[in-house]
Amino acid sequence: MAARRLFIFVEGSDDVRFFETIIKPRFEHVFESVELITFACTKSVKVDRFIRGINAMGHSYIIVTDIDFEKSIPAKKNIILSRFDEADYSHVMVIIQEIESWYLAGIDEPGAKALGIHVPARTDFVTKEHFVGWIPRYYPSKIAFMIEVLKHFSLSVAVEKNQSFRFFIEHYVIANPADADFPTGTPGVW
Repeated sequence: MAARRLFIFVEGSDDVRFFETIIKPRFEHVFESVELITFACTKSVKVDRFIRGINAMGHSYIIVTDIDFEKSIPAKKNIILSRFDEADYSHVMVIIQEIESWYLAGIDEPGAKALGIHVPARTDFVTKEHFVGWIPRYYPSKIAFMIEVLKHFSLSVAVEKNQSFRFFIEHYVIANPADADFPTGTPGVW
């Protein structure tokens, strides 16, 4: 079997930071390499060429996007599919609400205390605006705070506090041992 690579398309730099720290290490035992690609400001034709090449070489990809203002996960997936002709529905993962909800999902009570914040029991509703509003004034920037949050991140806490994060871990990480096809099973709702 030829060595396979995984390409994860993410929207922007906050997503890259999260996936680089929390997600990428969990795929490195399965794939020869895991590469993160930002797509928010990339022309559709370029992403389509990239996906065509990935498919032709037998590699794998996931497109990760925030639900933003869409009413449902299928609606957001359809927005992505209308933008990228080469994308496949089962390779699109929708974050509820935004990546910031995943950052906060992994913070337990001791972590919250160390960060100087109060974290909700569930983070499915968290938007960028909520997140920014919770940053204590002594952090010099949103990025500095995000880096500190990642230092306290717990995967086991996160899967309990955010439904879309749990789906991602169960569907893409846990369900994909080294010899499995990717993605596995039937396409999920996310």
